Amino acid sequence: EGTEFRGTMTSTCPVVVRGKIEGELSTPSLTVSDSGAVHGKAKVGTLVSKGELSGEFDSDTVELSGRVKDGTVIRAKTLSVELSASASPKM
Repeated sequence: EGTEFRGTMTSTCPVVVRGKIEGELSTPSLTVSDSGAVHGKAKVGTLVSKGELSGEFDSDTVELSGRVKDGTVIRAKTLSVELSASASPKM
């Protein structure tokens, strides 16, 4: 938390984002925490996001429970979405 990275990052290890990344990212596994944000392009094996995403994401497996900004493109072989209580329609 409190860290921002801008640019291109390639990792052979899993990446956990608690701050903010803007740019291009390639990693076998990406986890975005509640306080984390990734804006840009990412090519990952597994994506788990509780934070904020915007941009273009290519992944084999995606689990979303955070925020996804308008205009975001997510390509995945497997997609799991968990809606929060605040996102549910009120009756």
